[in-house]
Amino acid sequence: MQKELVFPRVAGKIQKWVAGKPNISAGWRPLIEQAKENRPFVPGTADIAIVGSGAAGLFAAVWAGRAATAGSRVVAFDGARKLGAKILVAGGGRCNVTHDEVSEADFAGSSPASIRRVLRRFSVEQTIRFFAEAGVTLKREETGKLFPVSDSARTILQALIREATAAAVELVHPARVTAIEWLPHASEAMEAMSDKPPVFRLSTTAGDCLARRVILCTGGKSLPKSGSDGFGHELAKRLGHTITSPVVPALVPLVLPEPHWIRSLSGLTLPTAISLTTASGKRLETTTGSTLCTHLGLSGPAVLDISRHWLIRRHAEPDVRLSLNWLPTETAETVEAMLQVAGRSPLAVLRQWLPERLARQLCEQAGAPATGDLPRTARKLLVQAVTATPLPVVGDRGFSVAEATAGGVPLAEVNLKTMESRCCPGLYLAGEVLDVDGRIGGFNFQWAWSSGFVAGTAAAAAVA
Repeated sequence: MQKELVFPRVAGKIQKWVAGKPNISAGWRPLIEQAKENRPFVPGTADIAIVGSGAAGLFAAVWAGRAATAGSRVVAFDGARKLGAKILVAGGGRCNVTHDEVSEADFAGSSPASIRRVLRRFSVEQTIRFFAEAGVTLKREETGKLFPVSDSARTILQALIREATAAAVELVHPARVTAIEWLPHASEAMEAMSDKPPVFRLSTTAGDCLARRVILCTGGKSLPKSGSDGFGHELAKRLGHTITSPVVPALVPLVLPEPHWIRSLSGLTLPTAISLTTASGKRLETTTGSTLCTHLGLSGPAVLDISRHWLIRRHAEPDVRLSLNWLPTETAETVEAMLQVAGRSPLAVLRQWLPERLARQLCEQAGAPATGDLPRTARKLLVQAVTATPLPVVGDRGFSVAEATAGGVPLAEVNLKTMESRCCPGLYLAGEVLDVDGRIGGFNFQWAWSSGFVAGTAAAAAVA
């Protein structure tokens, strides 16, 4: 604790020293920024308190700080010693900031119309402009994903911290919020705030804080080591909200039983289509994209995108099934036509499009000869193996690996114009704590930016 108190005091001197030495290693600069933003917290009152300083929390903090009147105090708490753990690991350490095209169709959870209303308040174009003005240029890849040109997630994190501190936001960490109490009639609190209720008392590991408005940005349950361990859901429930059921991992690899032949193909990556169907064969969802065979089962974009749908559906319908098409641009009919070409063995046909070790496995699973003539019955079984391999999934890798959370506070319990709670006046919510999760590709970050912007600006307007 003593180090935290001393280091910020010398940060200014270090900064002046560095400024006079233009050739100094850039490695010092992040340390200086960290010192500037990690000031010791002075318990007392705040106009706006933000709980959680991940993507949504930092963005809400930036906009609350910018929109707040002069002299307002905006404080953002986070339990982590170092901010932005989830930002830093996103996109393989590059941070997929957003996607060039984003719509409600890219999300699940609450109603599409509700999601659309929030997304429209802060668009992809506004996201690109925000980061450009913060000194971060984004580049578009062929998939439509947008990354910083630096290919470093730290560029994004440092920009957010820099913009928050420039907006006079106090970033306080490690300071875990352990309780939030709504005090609408507490005369002592009202007198301290010199304002009307609602008033909140926040208990944190750095001291208590009375706040006029609170923005809850704790995240869901994914990557709990980063701090989003689900406690935000508990805080929301204590303040009158409900949490959807079930709450499951999203964007999570799936596990196949041991032994399973797909596990023997570990390291193989190729485009596929994965379908979720009822026991009667009715198709519920289909995702396309790259699939990675792993030593435990399956991963990759197509698998991650279908995972939340399978996990949610199986709670209500235990018999739902997953199947995989190894040739996503082909149908059973076209594959059968390929296999009927005279003079060509099944293996010779399949390895035109598939790796040989996969082609051999498919023949083996169908009981079809890899070489020689292909009887009609064996051909039908091979067609099914190629276009609809059953996936007897036995589980998932869990929240510790998942990139997002499916489930949370329903958007029906939030005023979409402001992101203010309909259950607890003065409370705002943004980000993954809500029942909204996007597919892979930067969509969850765009939700964080859009909902954080709405919550931050609305909270600032409320205390003006």
